[in-house]
Formats: sequence, C-alpha cells, structure tokens
Amino acid sequence: MELYGLEKNRLPTHVAIIMDGNGRWARLRGKSRIEGHREGTASVRTTVELSRNLGIRYLSLYAFSSENWNRPHDEVEGLMGLLENYLEVEQERMMREGVRLVAIGDRKRLPASVRRVLDRNISLTRNNTALTVILALSYSGRGDIVKTVRDIARKVKAGQCELADIDESMIAANTETGPIPDPDLLIRTSGEMRISNFFLWQIPYTELYITPTLWPDFSEQQYIKALLEFQRRKRRFGKTDEQLLQG
Repeated sequence: MELYGLEKNRLPTHVAIIMDGNGRWARLRGKSRIEGHREGTASVRTTVELSRNLGIRYLSLYAFSSENWNRPHDEVEGLMGLLENYLEVEQERMMREGVRLVAIGDRKRLPASVRRVLDRNISLTRNNTALTVILALSYSGRGDIVKTVRDIARKVKAGQCELADIDESMIAANTETGPIPDPDLLIRTSGEMRISNFFLWQIPYTELYITPTLWPDFSEQQYIKALLEFQRRKRRFGKTDEQLLQG
C-alpha cells in the first residue's frame, strides 16, 4: 500500500489526538458551533481509516473531557447527539475493517441512549484486531490518576498487595488505558500549547506535535505530515546520543 514516504518500521504504535478547533472553525465561517463539531466527524473518519491502513495499532481520540460538561447545555446536547449518530453510522464500517472500539472516562455521565449504542459497539467489535480506537469520553487525566490511587488503596486494604508492591508498572496497569501501550505521538490541533488534562500519566516520553490546523481541516495530508515529523525525531528516553548509537 501507499506509505506516503513513511518508513513502515518506524511508525508509531499508538497515536493520541486532542481534537481541537471545531468551534473556531465554525465561527470563522459564520456557522454554529455544532456545525463545527459535525464537520469534525469527517476528520475522525479520515484519521481512523488512515491509521488502520498504515498499520498503526492504537488510536486515542480525546472526544469529550470532564470539563466539557460545563459548556452551554445546547452544545453539550448537540455533541451527545452527534456522538450517538456517529457510533450508529460507523458500526458496520468498524466491523468490516476490523476496528475495535474501547471507551475510557466516566461513562455514567453520558446520556442513556449514548451509553447503549457505545456499549453495543464495544461488545460487537471486541474481537477485532486491525486497529484499536480508544475514545476518551467524559475523561480527565487527573481523574484517571485519582481512580487508580483509590483502586490500588482498596487492594492494599483488602490484603491483595503490599505497599512495597506499588511501583510504576502497577500504577500503569490500573489506569484506564491498562494494557494499552503509552502513546508514541500526541497530536494537538488548533495550535493551543497545552495538554488539557489528557493522559497525564501516559505521556512522559510521548512526542508532541502541535499544528495550527483546526480539527475539521485535519486532512489525510495533515496526518501524514505529523507522522513524517515523528519519524524525524530522535527518541532518547533519557539517554544520550552516544548511548543510542551504541544500541
């Protein structure tokens, strides 16, 4: 298949994306914010399809943060409607293309109708292996860490483990992403220079790529550009250049 100049053996295993800029995209065109969110679903489809075709194993999409519940009621309601519709429409495609859906975040806060279609898609796609899409909904990086601490504390209290057993690997295993490897690349659209409470535990050595492109304009070409930049990076993980050369 076409690799667009990418080196197949140097593709990221896990790409995470903060999908930002729908509202600004709409405002620049005199449209409502919900129209911007609707337009952004096309970029989701493009990114999922290209990730799957390239052989990227995991794609995390920051779709709705815990703070986003503070937005105007009409916008939140519209977003939930778009989410429900997207999941309904994409169900057949996910099965056909071998895409597995996973959701993280406080799903109890989602409307019942959204939870139903989300749970159905998660169940139907659980054995798919071509690509795993992790949808972060009502998600908080800090909330993830707090939940992890509480879960481990309960295990210590129940005698299932000792304080001395707690290490980075135990904490990582108890986060919402669990066995999923940490992101190799985090893309943020719209040019904002912040993480916005996303994957605070999971990104200590993740490569960051910030683009001024607004999410609805994030095309296949924009994604390829980010991946090419990733392949130009030298990932040291705390080591020196000399140590990397020595293997």
